[in-house]
Amino acid sequence: MYDMIIIGGGAAGLTAGIYGGRSGLKTLIIEKMFAGGQAATTYEVDNYPGFDETVTGPDLAMKMEAQAKKFGAEIITEDVIDINVDSKIKIVKTSRNTYLSKTLILALGANPRELGLDKERKFRGAGVSYCATCDGAFYRDRVAAVVGGGDTAVEDALFLSRFSPKVYLIHRRDQLRAAKVLRDVAFANDKIEFVWDSVVEAIEGEENVEGIKIKNVKTGVSKELKVDGMFVAVGVVPNSDLIKGKIETTDRGYIVTDANMLTNKPGVYAAGDVRDKILRQVITAAADGAIAAFAAERYITETDFNM
Repeated sequence: MYDMIIIGGGAAGLTAGIYGGRSGLKTLIIEKMFAGGQAATTYEVDNYPGFDETVTGPDLAMKMEAQAKKFGAEIITEDVIDINVDSKIKIVKTSRNTYLSKTLILALGANPRELGLDKERKFRGAGVSYCATCDGAFYRDRVAAVVGGGDTAVEDALFLSRFSPKVYLIHRRDQLRAAKVLRDVAFANDKIEFVWDSVVEAIEGEENVEGIKIKNVKTGVSKELKVDGMFVAVGVVPNSDLIKGKIETTDRGYIVTDANMLTNKPGVYAAGDVRDKILRQVITAAADGAIAAFAAERYITETDFNM
């Protein structure tokens, strides 16, 4: 019997493990692949507090993992296939074992929606990015492209314009879906060039992004744009299949919580990118994990688990 089981070993899950372990709770982190989540796939991180020198994503993830283990959190690599959240004692089934816990923290994460292009995954961190806030500063004095037409895409283009002399905003329609206030600011920015009715067909380059090939969906005409980086902002996909029908989610699949990370099930919390919130960054994931673990500890203290 565990006090706390955390599903997901990204920044949210590892931070929850740190706080759970430090609190003396018997804590288990279950991760199906490798610790670190999306942070571990980010080439460089320079906006995480405490690092005055740029740290690589894998290094930051390894430090978090080591810290969680230092405070007693157990970390295993197994694939969770089912959970039962309706009883006081939560049940977590993996492809190998069944685990019981007093509380459960869902740190399932989310994945950026990809364009599905050749070289897209190859160049991730080498010219292809899904987070302008994370990587925009690396494009100082370099040309960048943003793909998308919603709030995030326009916000990314505006953010990149602080560093880049030219930002192409490529959208498959002839008008933006972003809020009017964002549209107005973007249209007034002379660094942003809008490429309407267009989709990206291919990424050019051998070792990193050197350009992109775009196609106008109305005329069928293709052309190349010389860019140093491409930022994809066409949404993210929460990893919430495991909890569908068991935990309250938004229409888009994000888990609904209160300010203490509590879901609609007692003793079940959510943290990180799978949660419905405004900003998805390593630091906000870590904050979610800390709050969830603290709330779970309080729940254990206040609940009678005598069977």
